[in-house]
Amino acid sequence: MVTSARRAFLGKMDAAAVEAAIHRAEGKTTGEVRVSIAGFFHGDPRRLAERAFRRLGMGGTRDHNGVLIFVAPGRRRVVVLGDAGIHALVGQAFWQDVATQLARELRSGDATKGLVRAVEAVGEELARHFPPGAGPNVNELPDTIDFRR
Repeated sequence: MVTSARRAFLGKMDAAAVEAAIHRAEGKTTGEVRVSIAGFFHGDPRRLAERAFRRLGMGGTRDHNGVLIFVAPGRRRVVVLGDAGIHALVGQAFWQDVATQLARELRSGDATKGLVRAVEAVGEELARHFPPGAGPNVNELPDTIDFRR
């Protein structure tokens, strides 16, 4: 179901620019970044983000360094979740800072800018803690935006 809030959000977002930011960020790290845009739902946004994290295979990366940026336009909520490997290094305060900054950007009406900045911030931390090694940097998860609930 496409709600008016989700439709308005998607109309303000350049998906190709966000996916390009994901690709650039992942080129500097073995970490994985996904963005998920929620449709209409009942319940707690964090619980839905946790379900999306599992559904998208974020916990299955080799180094447990997957990060999900979850946006619920209808609820005006953002949740950022990191798998155990990266979470142990950056902590909850980092995820909350990224979510707060992204929510601020979204309120200002620039969904693309906000999402690109969030991806860049996450990518910088992933690169700092999980730089690519000497071998190939395998892309474990798609760089596309998830539009499912």
